[in-house]
Amino acid sequence: MQIHNLSENNSILNQFIAELRDVSIQKDRMRFRRNIERIGEILGYEMSKSLTYKTKSITTPLDTIESLLPKNDVVLCSVLRAGVPLHNGLLNYFDQAENAFISAYRHHLENPETFEIVVEYLACPDLTGKTLILADPMLATGQSLVATYKALQPFGIPKNIHIMAVIGAEAGVDYLKNNLPNEASLWIAAIDKTLDSKGYIVPGLGDAGDLAFGEKLQH
Repeated sequence: MQIHNLSENNSILNQFIAELRDVSIQKDRMRFRRNIERIGEILGYEMSKSLTYKTKSITTPLDTIESLLPKNDVVLCSVLRAGVPLHNGLLNYFDQAENAFISAYRHHLENPETFEIVVEYLACPDLTGKTLILADPMLATGQSLVATYKALQPFGIPKNIHIMAVIGAEAGVDYLKNNLPNEASLWIAAIDKTLDSKGYIVPGLGDAGDLAFGEKLQH
């Protein structure tokens, strides 16, 4: 799997990541969502450089010009609910893309430090021969994204697979390497060193879904 870690080069992305992590700034839910959306735009822009392009003649008021435009059929799939702001950022750039949505969440067993990934709701178009973008802001253990990929397999084999994440842990990146096709690509804004005993990224930023949309009741 190809890994594109955008934090390896300094850019304005640093500002958005810092605000997401900051406990005082992240209390503003609208700003938190907007920062994830902006990071999605940056990830999408960088990923667009890897697409296939074709020449198209464009007519201006004064003349015509040949432009290189992407020809990939893109499908955006976000993991609910934390993936929604990231999805919106990507959709700002891939505005003609088809869309898929899936709910994949941790179901904690008797021991709060153990869990399984439960996939329930899924809406997806045909993926055959298309460019699939899987968006989930937090790449912790990697199990949710792998479960999502497996749940999408009945919908066809995509030509390309791109994973979009805001913050990941090294363990989660390694898990994707071992459980996704070798030709898949990961585009990520930052990679942290560790996970805590409950499988959360450290230092991370907390629960992205709760920070974006409010705390949920656990059942």
